[in-house]
Amino acid sequence: MISLEGQVAIITGGSRGIGEATAIKFAQAGANVVINYNVSRAAAESVVESARKYGVEAIAVPADVSKFNEVRKLFDETLEKFGRLDILVANAGIWKGAPIEEMTEAQWDETMEINLKSIYACCHLAAGIMKKQRSGKIITISSTAGQRGEAFHSHYAATKGAIISFTKSLATELGPYGINVNSVAPGWVDTDMSAGPLSNKDELAKILELIPLGRVATADDIAGPILFLASDLARHINGEILNVNGGSVLCG
Repeated sequence: MISLEGQVAIITGGSRGIGEATAIKFAQAGANVVINYNVSRAAAESVVESARKYGVEAIAVPADVSKFNEVRKLFDETLEKFGRLDILVANAGIWKGAPIEEMTEAQWDETMEINLKSIYACCHLAAGIMKKQRSGKIITISSTAGQRGEAFHSHYAATKGAIISFTKSLATELGPYGINVNSVAPGWVDTDMSAGPLSNKDELAKILELIPLGRVATADDIAGPILFLASDLARHINGEILNVNGGSVLCG
């Protein structure tokens, strides 16, 4: 039912986890995908190979999205290859813990640059392209931590709260140009980033107690709602934060 046939999507952090699952779902729906990665070219090329099985074009493009000039190269390469950009999924991020009294300036800056500056850089460049087209979908990836906070991860929660406000701001700014801007806010997701606590039986038990559905989301559980927001089914949804957390955090 959902078709993205012929559209072009950039997915940051697309070589693993939520980004990888999103890339595959987009390819299944007919979108050409640009897989951004920073570390593992092999992992990114594996996603490209999987996407191409659905008859779409797919490329892997390296970029440290915390650096504006590298993001610019990512977008330039996308336009050189495809000539347009229809969807941006700003997904790349890190999650590292530190008590506030021990958190160093370097730790704070790293999280701000990767989790927040990257969102600005990607949206800045996407908006310029999409405004000329008078169409586009931007989906940021925030978190339940941005709504309720998260002890020992205050820098992470700060970036995700900022992303939520940034998303709402862009929705009103870009909506008149036919651009929808929304965010998906996952709770716990079974990816490499959260492997530590999820692999600890005691920690996992505590986590599951807080999720009414009684399980941790898979990356695919998050990719589905992202696909929905990228599709015409969500054409009148703008500035929304779609919580995907099994009921662990309920926001009106």
